Amino acid sequence: MLSSSLSTTGSHDQEEDDSTDHNHSYQNNPALPPGRQFPSTPVTHMRQLLISCAELVSQADFSAAHRLVSLLSTTSSPYGDSTDRLVHQFSRALSLRINRHYRNNFVTTSSSAAAASGNAMIPFAAHHHPDATIIISPASGGGAAAGGPSELEALQSSYLSLNQITPFIRFSHLTANQAILEAIEGQQSIHILDFDTMLGVQWPPLMQAIAERSDPSNPPMIRITGAGQDLDTLCRTGERLQKFAESLGLRFQFHPLLLLLNDPSNLALHLPSAVALLPDETLAVNCVLYLHRILRDDDVGSSNKQYSSSTSSSSSRDEDLRLFLRTIKAMNPKVVTVAEREANNNHPNFLQRFVEALDHYTALFDSLEGTLPPNSRERLSVEQVWFGREIVDIVSAEGEERRERHEKLESWAEKLTSSGFRNVPLSPFALSQAKLLLRLHYPSEGYQLQILNDTFFLGWQNQSLFTVSSWF
Repeated sequence: MLSSSLSTTGSHDQEEDDSTDHNHSYQNNPALPPGRQFPSTPVTHMRQLLISCAELVSQADFSAAHRLVSLLSTTSSPYGDSTDRLVHQFSRALSLRINRHYRNNFVTTSSSAAAASGNAMIPFAAHHHPDATIIISPASGGGAAAGGPSELEALQSSYLSLNQITPFIRFSHLTANQAILEAIEGQQSIHILDFDTMLGVQWPPLMQAIAERSDPSNPPMIRITGAGQDLDTLCRTGERLQKFAESLGLRFQFHPLLLLLNDPSNLALHLPSAVALLPDETLAVNCVLYLHRILRDDDVGSSNKQYSSSTSSSSSRDEDLRLFLRTIKAMNPKVVTVAEREANNNHPNFLQRFVEALDHYTALFDSLEGTLPPNSRERLSVEQVWFGREIVDIVSAEGEERRERHEKLESWAEKLTSSGFRNVPLSPFALSQAKLLLRLHYPSEGYQLQILNDTFFLGWQNQSLFTVSSWF
């Protein structure tokens, strides 16, 4: 485990240090900037090297950063221990950021020449499937979350692996479902607005729980408006859920909602007309690992202004998000479930964001190391495809291109309460279910479940990683 300067990790650091076999000597390596000294402990050594590289990037010393990241890339592996694998992913992300700097400089020069000669590039127009409600920003041009069919399939496969080998997604779904189940008790017409449906794995357990407590002769009507950025995935998800509902004897409808933007003000503008609510429906809104995606650029004042295109103030961006939340509140939901990473990598300062992300993913990689065999293909998929993609986004992207903007519960609670919501305590039964999930499926002493301010925190070795809360 990489030691953390921002959190206390106890004796686990020493155990990792004793078991990690890195005997490389970097002190006299010509790739390092002159005069820098690093601690001799391998784990803290590698961590400091990563931070030193990030410091060089933040200082725009890209030549020295390139030499150091080349060293890190050649001395790490995606197949080693958790330290090796983590260093590999962060080195890759740093390398992409450095390459982007050189590429942007080249493109800027080339574009200026092209404009002077009358050969400026023209953006292409996107074409969209007609069979779904679409919310699209006039300036976005559309596009799916992934680059193409093969990338999308890899992401979906790694998501399923993440759901299987770690408790974090299942914990979030289970806790949110229990809050929804309790809020809709006794209702015959239920509408769930799910802002990130993905493959719909959250909903079969809830549907089964509703069916078990319903009168078979008069089953409730369940409608799910499932949002996402790939229409084919949404339609296939709807078909699977429809068949499952029929097997349970439930009345069911699924409506795909294609979101081709991350602009909260445009979402707020179009959401009421995009989501058709019937007069007798009880609405539940599900925001599991979604809200961070609509946080806007917060890079004003960043030292890396070459990557930032934002000119609006931070307060106006917060107000856009609050407008979106107030729009949801105006829809009069019975419950709003929120699950988010307990991390702070939306900081405008690149170096601070990098260190926060390093701490967060250190704990995630250590949790995989402590609970899975070394040759686990599922772990490799999760680390390289899912977490690797997130790390690349946090480290290499800037401005409006950056999507993984996690903030901690304190920030989300302030945004929600200022938008008219109040926190609803999660029930003792929800806590019992979460404990049972960990005990039966993830029996490791490293996972820790805590309750603070009516919110569930799930983490690894004293570091909180995910939170789930309920709002009204």
